[in-house]
Amino acid sequence: MSSISYKDAGVDIDAGDALVERIKPLAKRTMRPEVLAGIGGFGALIEVSKKFKEPVLVSGTDGVGTKLKLAFELNRHDTVGIDLVAMSVNDILVQGAEPLFFLDYFATGKLSLDTAEAVISGIATGCVQAGCALIGGETAEMPGMYPEGEYDLAGFAVGVVEKSKIIGGLSIAPGDVVLGLASSGAHSNGYSLIRKLIDISHIGLKSDFHGRPFADAVMEPTRIYVKPVLALVEKLNVKGMAHITGGGITGNLPRCLPESLAAQVNPVAWTRPPLFDWLQQAGDVTADEMLRTFNCGIGLCVIVAASDAEAAMTHLQESGETVWQIGEIIARADGMEQVIYS
Repeated sequence: MSSISYKDAGVDIDAGDALVERIKPLAKRTMRPEVLAGIGGFGALIEVSKKFKEPVLVSGTDGVGTKLKLAFELNRHDTVGIDLVAMSVNDILVQGAEPLFFLDYFATGKLSLDTAEAVISGIATGCVQAGCALIGGETAEMPGMYPEGEYDLAGFAVGVVEKSKIIGGLSIAPGDVVLGLASSGAHSNGYSLIRKLIDISHIGLKSDFHGRPFADAVMEPTRIYVKPVLALVEKLNVKGMAHITGGGITGNLPRCLPESLAAQVNPVAWTRPPLFDWLQQAGDVTADEMLRTFNCGIGLCVIVAASDAEAAMTHLQESGETVWQIGEIIARADGMEQVIYS
């Protein structure tokens, strides 16, 4: 009997080592001064900046979901890494945290160096957009676990916020206003329904859709709000924030509200991207279902006092964000939902 190697069993150690070498320059462009050790060791070392007197670490983890299925179908792997970073860093942002570092988990049946490099290049791009360091991760080659050409992703972000500056929603009061920052598209949520609607409508992914391929609209990476919003937090009193992910505004805005309050939201106060109009029409989806499944054009909600609303909107617009005043905070009566559309 001839000798059997790990490679014969489907795991190519040399390919994994080659990927690490490809990753190193991608990670290098994301580095922050707090990073003491980078890619290649058993663990990465980070020190907390001395600018924080009472630093509190904030962590988040997420994936990309079934948007990956479209990435496989399109053989388009360079943007899902941005999605991966966005889902976690936007989550920790809402508590006022500055993202420090990011770790990824990439699992596949057979490692393709080019595919993995494209994915991790997108992760590095997302980290640059968020201002956090890509300090490591795990690449797992597991024969038989995934169909050929497919993979799964998970991401982990850790940030830091001064204890006295944690944004927890406790100061939100009736009369405060809700600002909505524009999403770039469906971000990374609702894709099981999106894929079903693509199937039943028979729309081609390469079809023209408002002047560009439909695939570009449906694969647009998640917007990362970190830098403009952290700058806003330094300038004005931001009382609460909500990252609009799975569950839409209906499910996510209440997460930053005290139980005694509700948000009255006007769903025609913002311009909804054409993708959401198409989704609603393709499946005859009800308005309520749209608002509790998709972000419908609002990727992040920011709550400020009415007296700060104009200054906040000006700041965000000057930072490149599209923003609308989409609602206000009201006292919540018994039995009232925490988001009311009017």
